[in-house]
Amino acid sequence: MLLALRDLRFARGRFALIGAVVAMIAVLGVILSGLASGLADSGVSALRGLPATHLAFDKSASGELFSRSIVTKATWQRRAAQPGVRKAEPLGQQLVHAQLTGSRAKQLDLAVFGVEPEGFLAPSPTSGKPLSKSSANGVLISQDIVKEGVRVGDRLTVGQAGTPLTVVGTIGHASFGHVGAVYAPLSLWQKLHYGLPGKIPAAAAGQATAVALQLDSSADVSAIDKRLGTQTVDQAGAFAASPGYTAESSTMTLIRGFLYAISALVVGAFFTVWTIQRRQEIALLKAMGASTGYILRDALTQVTAVLLTATAAGTAIGLALGGAMNGSAPFSLQTGQVALAGTLLIVLGLAGAAVAVRRITKVQALTALGANR
Repeated sequence: MLLALRDLRFARGRFALIGAVVAMIAVLGVILSGLASGLADSGVSALRGLPATHLAFDKSASGELFSRSIVTKATWQRRAAQPGVRKAEPLGQQLVHAQLTGSRAKQLDLAVFGVEPEGFLAPSPTSGKPLSKSSANGVLISQDIVKEGVRVGDRLTVGQAGTPLTVVGTIGHASFGHVGAVYAPLSLWQKLHYGLPGKIPAAAAGQATAVALQLDSSADVSAIDKRLGTQTVDQAGAFAASPGYTAESSTMTLIRGFLYAISALVVGAFFTVWTIQRRQEIALLKAMGASTGYILRDALTQVTAVLLTATAAGTAIGLALGGAMNGSAPFSLQTGQVALAGTLLIVLGLAGAAVAVRRITKVQALTALGANR
């Protein structure tokens, strides 16, 4: 380690250069981790907040199930009677365009979730009043909608039919498909879903998007699906059924994978060149009796010192930049993701350097010192 540390002080410029590159990769790792978490949170936080273990969709639906599935009243009633099912309630979901009326008129996009006002899916408001059967047009809005300037007591109109909504309360952060969530009585959701003014036809009044379930571990999901003609997914499966979630997650994972592969190549290339330049010094050490293992440990000590210092600095810068971005972009910093990004950078950098410093084992003292001339 003594030689490694002396070498770091002697060639400060070279090691500072590679350290700066590693630090920039660490910054990108933190930013990409935050963006990946933020996009996921913006896409499915409303689903993540549902007090349901599973969702049951129409068996014939495929792909983005929330936009293609319709279940009937008979389905959720029969589902509630199945063994192992603690609770079962209808859940509607619809993306709509709305207009804020009054002096602050503006257009909004809403992700409307239809729930039974007094059911287990209905969220508790952080301000205002809860959903009620007596207030057929009353809705709860998330903080994502509040940020758009909507307040308790405001009126919204939706669709060509001009269906009115009255904001009776607010809840915390909840969004779906990068659109702020709104919770409405199921009957109101049915009006919005079919764009129908006035009274809902009997057929429409008995429909929803899915059945939200709370299941015991003993529930035979496959057997129930076969009997009722449904397909049941857990929470992770519900995320995949939301618009664009799988594609976004796959894209961000691929980008991060390329970033870490590049980091291993960059660190490996630097130490390959550095090892070649130090060939005669390594040969001299061997001629003086130093073992190959000693020299390898010395080289890897240099790599570790550079990676740890640069990754720590880059992570700190990335956290600062991420904090500045919060609110202006879908960005969410999670300790686990940041720690994973830093750990992967260090581990893959060490792997790339280990491949590079294998050249040390092939250095022959007499040959490197010119004995063949």
